[in-house]
Amino acid sequence: MTSGKANKIITFRSIINFILSVALAAVFLYVAFYNVNFSDVWFHVAKANLFWVIVFAILVLFGHFLRALRWKYILHSVKPDAKLKNLFGSLMVGYGVNSVTPKLGELTRAVLMGRWEGISRSSMFGTVILERVIDIISLAFAILIAVLISSISLYEQFPWLKTTLYTSAAIIISVLMLIYLAVRFQEKFYTVIIKLFGKISGSVALSVAHIFNMLTEGFNSLKGTRNYFFTIVLTVLIMSVYAFTSYIGFLMLGITEVNFGMGWVIMSISAIGVVIPTPGATGSYHTLAKSTLVLVYGFTEVIALAYAFLTHIISYSIAIVGSIICFFILNKQKTKPLSNNQTESEK
Repeated sequence: MTSGKANKIITFRSIINFILSVALAAVFLYVAFYNVNFSDVWFHVAKANLFWVIVFAILVLFGHFLRALRWKYILHSVKPDAKLKNLFGSLMVGYGVNSVTPKLGELTRAVLMGRWEGISRSSMFGTVILERVIDIISLAFAILIAVLISSISLYEQFPWLKTTLYTSAAIIISVLMLIYLAVRFQEKFYTVIIKLFGKISGSVALSVAHIFNMLTEGFNSLKGTRNYFFTIVLTVLIMSVYAFTSYIGFLMLGITEVNFGMGWVIMSISAIGVVIPTPGATGSYHTLAKSTLVLVYGFTEVIALAYAFLTHIISYSIAIVGSIICFFILNKQKTKPLSNNQTESEK
């Protein structure tokens, strides 16, 4: 297959994925706002307390900063002197791209970080996948905590939640075991992959082997007790900041009879919407945040949607504006050459 044909196929797939993600977002938005007058929602949004809006925005940015700092510790064995500004900038650009085309932002930030720091795309993309594994594990724990601290049974309000947790636990355990074995017995796994997929096609075998090497490079990047410790601590801080922003969301609307625990529950359930491939979690976040506020805490649909709309639009705007600013500022810097241990194919 020529590179031209390959590019056309990739472009076609990207267009299809974009259309499907937008359609999925539209369905979720329809479900969320069905039979609700948006002017009533906007009435509450327009009265939002400016002070708490600013606090919310600062916390969102602080959460992004903590993620960039965590990424630095994950990358330490690969690039100990990686600049935090490049980590934060590529992360923000990735969020901006995800706000338009879901999941493509992960590839974008890996490519940009590799270019700005002179690291192979394989290593960078592997660390991004490792981050996502950590995020899924932390989300599962966050939901378990939410189940324990909620005054109302979340399993009764969301019948699918228990099945989701069990399924997630099985997948997490399987993935962790696979990661451990792949890292420990890398050469054996590589040989098995080549033989197995080589029966189908030599090019397919090489492609899968390249992906495997990319993943193992990323998983191998997190080494050392100190890096493990700070990765765990920062993950806890990230989840706590997210929960606190959810709590601040109430204060923006002038709702004061709330507590941090409510913020944690809303953060945990609505974060599932972020996993669903819609642009910037549009629609999926609104539906789950509204459902949690209405079913668990008894808020009206109008207030619940005002909360979902306001918190989402601020986060979404920060991602878009922040990505544009970071890209134009950081992309002007001189591209660093790949280190000597990187292959020509990764340039």
